[in-house]
Amino acid sequence: MSDNATLRRPMAFLRTRTHTQTEFFVPYNTPSSNCLGNEAPASKGPTLRALYSRELPLPMQPLRTYIVEDSLVIRESLIATLEELGPVEVVGTAEDESTAVQWLKRPSNQFDLVIVDIFLKGGSGLGVLRASNGLPQRHKMVVLSNYATPDIRRKCLDLGADRVFDKSNDIDALIMYCAQLAAGETGTSGPAALS
Repeated sequence: MSDNATLRRPMAFLRTRTHTQTEFFVPYNTPSSNCLGNEAPASKGPTLRALYSRELPLPMQPLRTYIVEDSLVIRESLIATLEELGPVEVVGTAEDESTAVQWLKRPSNQFDLVIVDIFLKGGSGLGVLRASNGLPQRHKMVVLSNYATPDIRRKCLDLGADRVFDKSNDIDALIMYCAQLAAGETGTSGPAALS
């Protein structure tokens, strides 16, 4: 059995080099390829889309998702990744708290999921979480941050976040969470689930 055959489903990582430069890559842990540092994987493997499509049921409708992220590069990468690999349709974005809260409070805006970063250009993701508690519309709130420390996770959950994901380690878990929600599951299982 080759080394690649032992890898069933690679993890997708979001690696932040600087505040404005982020990239997604798929590591293949084989002797011929190494994803440490700036090296790109030497061997090509199956795409994440192909891997996920074999494991997940196809959703009836995409998950209408609103993204609150201040970095344009990260926001665009996240949108591309979620729409390609997950059952997600991004219905809007914001880079600051006030824009996000105004959009979320408009009754005409329909959404199923809000993905919010903690640190924004104006205000914070914690303020978005606080404001979303009073919304009449049923939705899930998740935090995607480089600062997912135990204290931040606790604070986010206290403010109503359903899940907290780390940008550098939990992109794969976020995609799986979106797939669970789109398939009608609660999304409470998986590696990033917290009690």
